[in-house]
Amino acid sequence: MERQQILDLYQWDDGVCFRHPEQGTVPTVCLKTLRPLGAGQHEVRACGDCLIGMEDIRREAARRSGSEYQPGHVGECDV
Repeated sequence: MERQQILDLYQWDDGVCFRHPEQGTVPTVCLKTLRPLGAGQHEVRACGDCLIGMEDIRREAARRSGSEYQPGHVGECDV
């Protein structure tokens, strides 16, 4: 799959990337919702470059294990 096809599998919204907070608000994907005790909830978000990096890691792990790689399943945001 091409980069844009993978990115299109996700729901995008403005946010701050967990790896690049200095970039400020950019289009991001929610990876996980953290719920610390007494602190509400906090979304961990990733920009497109980070998301593609994580998809590359998943693709390589699938190749090594002999399983099928299916893009579009990074994170588990459940807001």
